[in-house]
Amino acid sequence: MSKKIAILATHGFEESELSSPKEHLEQQGWTAHIVSPESGSIKAWSGKDWGKEYSVDKKLSEASASDYDALVLPGGVINPDQLRTNEEALSFVKDFFKQHKPVAAICHGPQILINADAVEGRNMTSVQSISKDLKNAGAKWEDSEVVVDSGLVTSRTPEDLPAFNAKLVEEVKEGKHQEQTL
Repeated sequence: MSKKIAILATHGFEESELSSPKEHLEQQGWTAHIVSPESGSIKAWSGKDWGKEYSVDKKLSEASASDYDALVLPGGVINPDQLRTNEEALSFVKDFFKQHKPVAAICHGPQILINADAVEGRNMTSVQSISKDLKNAGAKWEDSEVVVDSGLVTSRTPEDLPAFNAKLVEEVKEGKHQEQTL
C-alpha cells in the first residue's frame, strides 16, 4: 500500500536524522517529502559542521497534513529551534495530531511538539538535554532508544535510528490512532 510521509525541516537539521528515516521509508516503496518553510534547498548539520544541501519537495505554505500519512521531525539544535517558533509549522504539526496520524520525532525534534502543545501526558524520550523541557511540559520522559505512545514515536540520538526507523514504519503501517489526542 502506497504511503506518503512528510519530513518537516529547515536549515540546521541533523543530517542522519533526516536522511536515514527518509531512505528507510523509501525502501518500503513509500514517498517521503521534505517539507520546509523555505523553497529550493535546506542545509544539513552533520556532526560539528554544515553538511549537504537537500532539495525541498514541498513548501510548508503549500503543504497540508491531509496530504500525508505521517510526519517525521528530525532533530539538530538549529532546526527545531527555528520551527518551534514558526506558527505555520506548529499548525502543520498540530493537524497531524488532530487527524490521529503517526508523528515521529528524534533528538531535539520533540521541542517542536512542546510548542505544538502535543506532549502533555505522553510517554516520550529525546536527547538528554531537553528531557527537563519535556517533563516541564507534562511529558512522561524516559531514557530509552525508542518510545511509542499512541502513534507518537520518539528517540534520543542518531545511534537510535535503527529502532526509530523500525517503529516509524510499524506505526505508518498501523495508520491512524483514534486514541491520539491533542
